[in-house]
Parts: sequence; C-alpha cells; structure tokens
Amino acid sequence: MKSLLIATTNPAKFAEYRLLLREFDLEVVSLREVGIDAEAPEDGASFAENARLKARFYFERAEIATLADDGGLEVDALGGAPGVRSHRWLGEDADDRMLAEEIVRRMSGIESALRTARLRAAAALVLVEGGVRREHLVEAAFEGTIATRCYPRVQAGFPYRAVMIVPQRGCHLAELGEEEAARLSQRRIMVEALADDLKKLAAGG
Repeated sequence: MKSLLIATTNPAKFAEYRLLLREFDLEVVSLREVGIDAEAPEDGASFAENARLKARFYFERAEIATLADDGGLEVDALGGAPGVRSHRWLGEDADDRMLAEEIVRRMSGIESALRTARLRAAAALVLVEGGVRREHLVEAAFEGTIATRCYPRVQAGFPYRAVMIVPQRGCHLAELGEEEAARLSQRRIMVEALADDLKKLAAGG
C-alpha cells in the first residue's frame, strides 16, 4: 500500500483528512509517524504559496507523497481579514477561543446581510509520477456567515468553526458532528479535486 504524508501539526486537521481519504487505498501517515519534527516556513503571501512551501519542505524530508494545506477565515466586512494570517493575526500567544471571540467582537453591530465570510484553503500534493516529481495545487472555500455569538465549544485546531453559520443548516459549523462537518468542509472539496491523482498514487503512480 502506498503511503501519503499529511503534513500538518494540527491533530484535528489530520483526523479530518484521514476521514476524507478513507475511500482511497492509501496508508495515511503523520509527521510524527515519519519522524519529522521540523517546522516548514509559512511566510507566503497567499494560502496557495504556503501550501506549496509546506508540501515541498516535508516531501524533501520524508521522500514520500506529501499533501499539505494552508487556510483561514476571510470576512468580507473586515476587508478579507484575518486572511492568510488567520492563525497568527492576534500574535503567537492567542489561543483558539481568543481568535474566535475576537471575530465576533469586531463584527458587533454589523447587519446580517453584511456578515458574509468563508473558510478558504489551498492544498498542494507533491509526489513522483513516472519517475518525475510533480505538484498539484487545488483551492476551495466553505461559504457562510459570521454568527453574532461564539459557539460555547471551540474545537482545538478549528477556531473559526465556532463563529461560522452553515447557511443550509442555520447553525454553527462547530455544532455539527465530525463526519458532517468534514463533508461540508473546504478540505472535502480539495480531496475530490485531487481524486484522480490520489487514485493514481494508490495504483502505484
């Protein structure tokens, strides 16, 4: 069975990818399982740049097919902020609850029609096909609106799910179960976009 490294230090993100990749005949492995504890650079100007940087960094160290992503929250009323710095915009010491609650605070008083936002992400897959190193990049977004209150439970690793309202359900994204949230997520869209490449990898390249 071919291995696929999910290059993330976020346990929640790794778990979601493992769930989404069940249909592929691949051994999904973590950075810890391949003995990598180095941190990839994330100084790109876009989610796509950061996804590429991380995928290349970890592929070169693990020497197996590598999938990495980068993403965050874009709030229209905040000019697209926090954007590419979503997990660092309040500083290195800010925890997930602080990030979520700050969004709600900054959106206080904004009318419902102007509360549109999205969880956007880019994923880069680096692998060897026919003896040649190749890269595949995909992007996706989950569209919603910003809640007027933060959901009480802020999931570690997914802070902005606590402030995103799912339009078709009328509830916080954080209220949904693991499987349903994964099916709606931007990562599910990206995995589907990479399906042909993942099937080729599973079949031996």
